[in-house]
Amino acid sequence: MRTETIGDYEIEYSGIQLPDSENWVANLAIYAPSTNPMHRNDIFPSQRVAVDTVFSSEQEAEAEARTFALSMIEKGRKAGT
Repeated sequence: MRTETIGDYEIEYSGIQLPDSENWVANLAIYAPSTNPMHRNDIFPSQRVAVDTVFSSEQEAEAEARTFALSMIEKGRKAGT
């Protein structure tokens, strides 16, 4: 699982291999800032994204999850302005 900070948000994304398959799916969680350093404020709980798509590699699945996160963060920023 990869972790990255984008602005005030922390994202965790990964590729998860499907059981009995060579295919991978994209998984994502997004956390917003919290006033308590011992607590993460999950605004997008860990879940599969791009649900209609499977990927041939873990790296492709991770890239899709990251792209999805960037899109959601950008939409949130636009909505907040």
